[in-house]
Amino acid sequence: MSIRVGLGFLSIALLIAGFAAAQEAGAPAMSSPASSTPADAKFLKEAADGGMAEVELGQLASEKASSSDIKQFGQRMVEDHGKANDELKQLATKKHVDLPAEPSAKYKATKARLEKLSADQFDRAYMADMVKDHENDVAVFEKESSLAKDPDIKSFATKTLPTLQTHLKQAQSLASGSK
Repeated sequence: MSIRVGLGFLSIALLIAGFAAAQEAGAPAMSSPASSTPADAKFLKEAADGGMAEVELGQLASEKASSSDIKQFGQRMVEDHGKANDELKQLATKKHVDLPAEPSAKYKATKARLEKLSADQFDRAYMADMVKDHENDVAVFEKESSLAKDPDIKSFATKTLPTLQTHLKQAQSLASGSK
């Protein structure tokens, strides 16, 4: 009986030692309830898609807008979303999530439509898109900041949300003034 007990303890000790060695060697830890989920990865990909689009459309607005306020808003989109995109890339790398390399077809179509407009038409259409996009962004980031399973992703959403809310308020104000 003492041999069985001794072998049982030896087996457990070897299992623990093997797990510890694997962790030191950089093997991934076993999943915990706080690890990333497919929904968290989807959020990262969609945030990257929208963020890249905001930068490209902001660049377009800073060139094409007839209103200096809308040009400034476009430049703010480039700066703020560019910074958030950089943080998002680092987070995605850490979480082993592949992000899109360029905006989706939906955003490319929006850019192509806006490129054809000029002056006041551009200003109205761009600001209408910014209101719509930021309403969606705020809703998505609010949801992720409370429901994300991964604490790092939750933190990113929570940290980014106030900037998006400010963008939405500015977009609404500028949109009402460009009608």
